[in-house]
Amino acid sequence: MKWHPIQDLPSDWSKMVDEQLNVLQQVWKDQSDELQEIGAYKNFLSKLNRKMAIETGIIERLYTLDRGITLILIENGIDEALIQHGSTDRPVSEVVSLIRDQERAIEGLFSFVKGQRQLSTSYIRELHQVLTEHQEFVDAVDNTGQPIKARLVKGDWKKFSNNPTRPDGTIHQYAPPEQVSSEIDKLIEWHRSHLEQGVSPEVEAAWLHHRFTQIHPFQDGNGRVARLLASLVFIRAGWFPLVVTRDERTDYIRALEEADQGDLSSLVNIFARAQIRAFRGALSLSEQAISERENVQSIVQSVLYKLRLERAKEAELEKNVEQYASILHKLAIERLEEVASEIRTALKGETRSLNVNVRYPLDEEQLGWYRYQTIAVAKKLDYFANLSGFKTWAVLRIELNGLRTEILISFHHTGREIRGLMAASACAYHRVPSEEFELSLAQDIEVLTVEPFDFSYLDDSTKLRARFRAWLEEVVVAGLEYWRKGI
Repeated sequence: MKWHPIQDLPSDWSKMVDEQLNVLQQVWKDQSDELQEIGAYKNFLSKLNRKMAIETGIIERLYTLDRGITLILIENGIDEALIQHGSTDRPVSEVVSLIRDQERAIEGLFSFVKGQRQLSTSYIRELHQVLTEHQEFVDAVDNTGQPIKARLVKGDWKKFSNNPTRPDGTIHQYAPPEQVSSEIDKLIEWHRSHLEQGVSPEVEAAWLHHRFTQIHPFQDGNGRVARLLASLVFIRAGWFPLVVTRDERTDYIRALEEADQGDLSSLVNIFARAQIRAFRGALSLSEQAISERENVQSIVQSVLYKLRLERAKEAELEKNVEQYASILHKLAIERLEEVASEIRTALKGETRSLNVNVRYPLDEEQLGWYRYQTIAVAKKLDYFANLSGFKTWAVLRIELNGLRTEILISFHHTGREIRGLMAASACAYHRVPSEEFELSLAQDIEVLTVEPFDFSYLDDSTKLRARFRAWLEEVVVAGLEYWRKGI
């Protein structure tokens, strides 16, 4: 791929704005003042920073780290004593130093925003200096094409080309060293213009990240700096640092390659999904977590938070969002009934063992059905399904040749406290006859979407219906595909 000068945002950038993220960030903006005062929030943010600090190095193949150890470090802090022998491919002391550098660079973003500083050439160099403090060498090739370890120049632009050769022999060209300074100046100028225009954070973060990687101004560490710059956009907006994990690496690289061809939408989507997970986690902080420390300050904070929560309840946040849930529930039933009718018509006369129907709760007792499946899906999608308040469900049952397939859509509040945020989740599973019961428990529960469908009291009714119909169609297609594979 040949290098070419960076390009400004396309004029139709607003088409890439993520509506689901827009809903969650509005809820966060409405409630963040109270949540940011509590100790649980600070702990949540510290863990998020540590997660980014660890994963950003893994993505760049600076080191490997066992998943279990990663979780321990996120929970307890970056401590060399917590890393077991054999859980990483480099000396533990080196890995810890690299992670701490990355953590310090992330923490510096918050001070930068708090000081109301503007992005500049000097700050980008400063980021690189902090980020690579304990990285002495970089992989390179000598004049004969042999791999070598070259000493890393920190905090300064590259002096030599750093164009990688792909496994297929093609070369990916970045900006020549003599073009770096002017390209960075252009990047900063356009970025400031975008802030004035009010470009949505997920779009601006993706643009800034990608254009920076096109320049590749440093000899090494460009990916890590790019993710810090994207995080800077989010933090300035009152959002969260960008966490891209090792599990997303393939999709992330593919999205960058699509952006090379002029399509930023996949990268915007990855960044939006990361922010959605962060918002959902922050909004799920529980009152129990607030008062974990039994001291005067935590008790007062807990009481203050409870009073504010009651005030929010008086504003009928739950009532508004639950009305939306009832509307979406009705839409789900109607669509599942259409699908059931289509299946009956298509398979009429082909088999006598077919039975297709749609079920939904007919009384108060039935509202509590499908708790097991709903909780299982929430765990897989890493959020808390609150089933203590309003909840409902709809199920498409397809029985064929002794096997029942169920496609379940569940509606419920999210987070341990009721804050006017709800979700719809979807899964499919099989039930087979057993000797003790008419049917066995749900087997092989498969989540049908990568994220639950979030909605809140701040949603626009018309836009909400459109968003839900699109999500629901994705559920139906994935659920029927699950059924087809099981036949």
